[in-house]
Amino acid sequence: MSGSRNGLRLLVAAGGTGGHLYPALAVARELQRRDSESEVIFAGTRRGLERNVVPHAGYPLEILRVEPLRGGSLLRKLKGLLQIGPAMIESSRLLKRVRPHVVMGVGGYVSGPLLVVAAVSGVPTLILEPNAEPGLTNRWLSSLVDAAALAWEETGRFFRGKGFVSGNPVREEITLVDSRPPGETMHVLLFGGSQGSLALNRAMVEALPHLRSHRDRLRITHQTGEAGLEWVRTAYQEEGWTARVEAYLDAMAKEYGDCDLVVSRAGATTCAELAAAGRGAVLVPLPLAGGHQRANAEAMERAGAARMVLQEELTGENLAHLVIDLLEDRASRQRMAEAAKTLARPGAAGVIVDRLVELARKNTREEAA
Repeated sequence: MSGSRNGLRLLVAAGGTGGHLYPALAVARELQRRDSESEVIFAGTRRGLERNVVPHAGYPLEILRVEPLRGGSLLRKLKGLLQIGPAMIESSRLLKRVRPHVVMGVGGYVSGPLLVVAAVSGVPTLILEPNAEPGLTNRWLSSLVDAAALAWEETGRFFRGKGFVSGNPVREEITLVDSRPPGETMHVLLFGGSQGSLALNRAMVEALPHLRSHRDRLRITHQTGEAGLEWVRTAYQEEGWTARVEAYLDAMAKEYGDCDLVVSRAGATTCAELAAAGRGAVLVPLPLAGGHQRANAEAMERAGAARMVLQEELTGENLAHLVIDLLEDRASRQRMAEAAKTLARPGAAGVIVDRLVELARKNTREEAA
């Protein structure tokens, strides 16, 4: 192998959301921690978080013109179909220019064309599937790729013997969060992803009158997204709460460390972070086509680490009852936190790097034979 000097050259297709980007960044950092001569290049789009996050993390970003096939209007789907051919051509050119030893995809529509072209070209490929139920792109790729790194044992059935359980890599600082013995008071951390969640915002605002008699024992940190910031903040003030309400939370290790209970969506990275930090949660899965978040939430609930509420069943009243129940039942909170911690895989990035190196070396040996 010959990267920029003597290291491995990894091309990563990851974009759109933090759930795709942050695990990929954890793998990139682990690879370069082991070998400073390795090189990591990201491929993404202009519309996702990667446009800012990847350069800020110190990695080059190659832009591919590719559109999603799921969600949005019929016109958007048609545009996505028409973009497949050009995206394949761009991916082929990128592979010839970058000449990676191995390509890793982390789901999302940007992974599809690049991993297909890589597999057909004989470049080793690995996908990281962080969800209990694979996304559409990773299901399509399952027959083409060489290996699949999985967060959940049960996901292996989708990958025809190519899957191995690695866990979902999380930011190292989150794995260092200390346990927090339950006390008489409870700090609730509520967030709905980088853009917030209207459903969670509305339910929490509607829950406030039902929580009024417990106000002296509850602290709340609520991440709303930009669109919800002012009206949610005003709602807390009108109800007499001194909650911390922010549009976006960045230092998540600190937020997890300061809280006793999380109320959130059930994205794969969120679930992995809850496990790494050892925090119990009330999970409200985003009702996506394919049911990825619901499967994640169900897996967390089966393990005893969370309680799941479907969005169509979410009301302010039942959210308040769940919060009060866990406020009063410290033993349940403790069990949930301990159960979450048993799901943690702090060495996930290392396991994935091991397989990436193995794939690249195997390919090099086969080319030399």
